[in-house]
Amino acid sequence: MCCSDCQDVSGVSAASVEDHAAHVRELLQPITNRTAESVTVADAVGRVAHTDVASPVDLPLFENSQMDGYAVRAADIVSVPAVLRVVGAVAAGGAHDRTLEPGTALKIMTGAPVPDGADAIVPVENTTSDGDDVTIDVSREAGEYIRQQGSDVRRGMVLVRAGQLLAPRHVAVLAAVGLSHVDVVSRPRVAVITTGAELVDAGSDLQPGQIYDSNGITLAAHLRANGADVVAVLRSSDEPEVFRGVLASAVTAADLVITSGGVSKGDFEVVKDVLEPMGGTFGSVRMQPGGPQGTALVDGVPVLNFPGNPVSTVVSFVVFARDIVREAAGLSPRPKHTVPLKNSIDSVPGKRQFLRGSVQDGHVSLVAGPGSHLVAAMAWADVLVDVPADVTALDAGTEVSVVAL
Repeated sequence: MCCSDCQDVSGVSAASVEDHAAHVRELLQPITNRTAESVTVADAVGRVAHTDVASPVDLPLFENSQMDGYAVRAADIVSVPAVLRVVGAVAAGGAHDRTLEPGTALKIMTGAPVPDGADAIVPVENTTSDGDDVTIDVSREAGEYIRQQGSDVRRGMVLVRAGQLLAPRHVAVLAAVGLSHVDVVSRPRVAVITTGAELVDAGSDLQPGQIYDSNGITLAAHLRANGADVVAVLRSSDEPEVFRGVLASAVTAADLVITSGGVSKGDFEVVKDVLEPMGGTFGSVRMQPGGPQGTALVDGVPVLNFPGNPVSTVVSFVVFARDIVREAAGLSPRPKHTVPLKNSIDSVPGKRQFLRGSVQDGHVSLVAGPGSHLVAAMAWADVLVDVPADVTALDAGTEVSVVAL
């Protein structure tokens, strides 16, 4: 962690957000080397195409009827009414192996292949059936009500471009041309570790001093929403040996490990205590919330260490990790833009603030103060308001940078 350019309020050297972000990007660079994996087309929604996907066939695969009716020779129905002999019937999924002769018609259903010799379809409502004959009441031009082979998709036509985020409309056409699998960008495998003796599962009976573990669920949700494959959500006590065991399990399964808690200056900072002797770097970043940060490389796997306060955890992920995870998954960065403030705000001097806000009617309003324990406001916020470290106050109407949550 670079820490050459500033001091935090306690006098301890602290890194800028930009410097720490650059350090994290360098550490995580290996996970952005996109590789391909093959998935079924049925499971491809939400994945990113690794390469262009071309159709192996024409679509329609063959000439077929657009209507229920009769396949005829257009030359036979120039003058109407015309009486033709019915020589059979064909439904979708069937076939007629004889060439249609002059003066005859074939009863045909929507989607059925057009027989050789026929060049028009007469809808059933324009006909009158009489035993072995059919009377055609309306003349038709050659080609009418026939879907031509390849009129929708030509063999070799690119259906999906590399980098396309696949939606239901894309898998529909891939399935229609007979593709069962598609190559997509592999998702980065991420393991989450929460730490703290006070943490218990949601739904458990709380004992004195215990709290529900929300960080594991929250980080996993953010990771999945941004293209990651969350391979494990683990929890460790504050005992170093326990954390070492949990960490060892995580790094064997993941391309990236994210921890929450245990990175500050207290007496039970298990993440820092274990990783610092292994070469991990820990310190302060000049931001609020999310000041305490750490990074490490364990058995070649990058480990990001976020503070344990719930809002700090989310802000840390959004500011330092989210766009890198998205890049690794083949997704575009989340948008950043400027919006005018609805009300004036004050900001803590010397620290870059990431304040929870909500954009309505073209203006952004804060939904909570800077406190890193105020979790309810995260449900109400749709952006983080980015306030520079050298700003102490902003008037209503001032354009501020916001990043979408």
